[in-house]
Amino acid sequence: MIESSDLALLLVLIFLILVSAFFSSAETGMMTINRYRLKHHVRSKNAAAIRVSELLSKQDKLIGLILIGNNFVNILASSIATILAVRLWGDLGVAIATVSLTFVVLIFAEVTPKTLASIYPEKVAYPASFILKPLMYILYPLVWLVNFIAIMLIRPFGLRASNRTDELNADELRSVVKESSSLIPPSHQRMLLSVLNLESITVQDIMIPKSEIAGIDLEDDWDLVMNCLKHMQHTRMLVYRDEVDNVIGMLHARDLANLMSGGDFTKEKLINSLREVTYIPEGTPLTTQLIKFKARRNRISLVVDEYGDILGLVTLEDILEEIVGEFTTDITQTIQPDIHKESEQGYLIDGSITLRELNKALKLDFPLTGAKTLSGLVVDYLEMIPEPLTCVRISGYPMEIVQVKDNKIKTLRLYPKLRLY
Repeated sequence: MIESSDLALLLVLIFLILVSAFFSSAETGMMTINRYRLKHHVRSKNAAAIRVSELLSKQDKLIGLILIGNNFVNILASSIATILAVRLWGDLGVAIATVSLTFVVLIFAEVTPKTLASIYPEKVAYPASFILKPLMYILYPLVWLVNFIAIMLIRPFGLRASNRTDELNADELRSVVKESSSLIPPSHQRMLLSVLNLESITVQDIMIPKSEIAGIDLEDDWDLVMNCLKHMQHTRMLVYRDEVDNVIGMLHARDLANLMSGGDFTKEKLINSLREVTYIPEGTPLTTQLIKFKARRNRISLVVDEYGDILGLVTLEDILEEIVGEFTTDITQTIQPDIHKESEQGYLIDGSITLRELNKALKLDFPLTGAKTLSGLVVDYLEMIPEPLTCVRISGYPMEIVQVKDNKIKTLRLYPKLRLY
């Protein structure tokens, strides 16, 4: 027959196992809680989240507190279980207590609570903070002493105790966005990834080449200049003399409208209305240029090389299209002016198209290091200017040279679906 003292010890033992389960679940819940959701709740003034955040700010002391509490109750539970077992079964009770208590603690005070806490970390960590926070104040001297001893023990090995950092680098953040496809729309995911990729893209990668810059030559006949101005299709237009390298300024459509409405429109008035043009190095990252556009309140800059020669032109719209995609909604047989679909397998492509544009338009993966255009890639690969009808395979993609003019590859025929890996 169980005496009242034994029953009291049994109740204490059950209570200690529950306390051990609390510490085990609290440890897992605190360590596995989503730190970014926690920060969001802290900004929302959630009291429990604030307590958890304060505890995690001193993570080494939090772990020390939990381990002190857990080990204390486990050792005390082991002692009480041994006393009970010896009273009931004599010397055999020691073995019985060891085996049975190990099983009970493992199942009910370790595996089960930790499993539940790993599944529902917030539901465990937030309520646990009500107990852990005051307990930290009460046991702080003991926690500090234990941590100090632990630090002294690991210091000879050149190790340092430091709090966990939750800061992500760009690659880690990119992985987080990719793995969040079930939480955010695909279009938003693509935009976020594009923003993260801006740092690795330079203005030279997306600029309009010098040969394709539309502008107004003031050395042309004035009637021809006036005709170009009347049919101006862009909000801003470069104005130069003889060639693009001799840029005078930038003409804004608003300024042009004011000039034309005022009457007596002359070349001198046109020149006086021009705005200053900004120049940027070819290696400027898009993130840097985006900030410069905002600071200078302009939308167009000329890209120059190390010698100051103009290479091309980049606009704010070009950078935004890297984030949100092409602004055009015209869906035709022509994917874009430089790409013409000839058949299910073949495309006729302008050699001046940039590899980045080609990769995006046809979902290809030509290398983006080295040559910037498709024609440049072919010339670099062959180390010569090829003859028409020359066939070549680069990155597994077969292509045929269609037209070569003025030592430049004008057009190629590409067969993406016939790629060999």
